[in-house]
Amino acid sequence: MLQITDHGNVREIRLSHPPANALNAAMVKQLTRELKLAGDEADAVVISGLPGMFSAGLDVPRLLNCDRSKMIRFWKKFIRLLKTIAHMPVPTVFAMTGHAPAGGIVMAIFGDYRIMPSGNFKTGMNEVQVGLVVPPPVHKALVRAIGSHNAERILVAGEIMDAQKAKDIGLVDELAADPESTVNRAIEWCEQHIALPQEAMLVTRKMARADLRGYFDSKKGLGVEQFVDIWFSESTHVTLTALVERLTNK
Repeated sequence: MLQITDHGNVREIRLSHPPANALNAAMVKQLTRELKLAGDEADAVVISGLPGMFSAGLDVPRLLNCDRSKMIRFWKKFIRLLKTIAHMPVPTVFAMTGHAPAGGIVMAIFGDYRIMPSGNFKTGMNEVQVGLVVPPPVHKALVRAIGSHNAERILVAGEIMDAQKAKDIGLVDELAADPESTVNRAIEWCEQHIALPQEAMLVTRKMARADLRGYFDSKKGLGVEQFVDIWFSESTHVTLTALVERLTNK
C-alpha cells in the first residue's frame, strides 16, 4: 500500500493502493507507522500518491460494512493519523499528485506545504454532499489555512474545486506542471528548508505550528461520537449507499 524511497535526507512515502488510494484501516495504520518512523530517521518527508490520483478519501464501500464499534475504532485511527501529521518533528510536504478530494486534502492541511499539479485535477471537502461532517480539528486546520469565510463557503457547500482555485484561496500552496513535477518540487522544497540552520529552523517551525498541534489536545473536541452518529444516520446511509452504487456502475 505504501512505497518508501529516500532522496538523500528526504523520505518519500508514496500511497500506492490503486485505483484511488482509498483510506481503509490498513492504509491508515501503515501510514501512521511510516510517518512516525520517518520523523525519527529523515530530515524531511514528502507524502505523494499515484500519477493523477493522490487519494480519493475514505474507502466508503469497505467502511459501510463496519458496525458501530468497528467504525469508532477506524475513526479514532484516522484522527490519530491526522494528529501524527500535525506533530511531525520534521518538515512534511504533501505532493498531491492528482485528484485529492475529501480525506486526501484533509490529511494535507496538517502538513507544512501542499503542492498540486495544475490542470483539471480536483480537490475540496465534499463531506456535506455525502451526508458527513468534518471533525473539529479539520475545521480548525482549514480555517487556519484559508480563513474563516472561505472555510465556511467550502465546508457548508461541500465544494470540490479545480487546482487553480485551490491555489488562489490558499488551500494549495503551489501548482506544478504535472504529477511527477509535483514530487520533484516537494523534494526541492524540503531540501531548501533542511539546508537552513537546523536548530533555528526546527524550533521556529515548532513554535509556528503549536496551534495546529493543539487542536488534538482535548479528546472531547475530536468529534468522534458526532461523526459516527452521523455516519449511521438513515439519511447519510442512503446517500453513501447511492454513492457506492454510482461508483460501482461507472
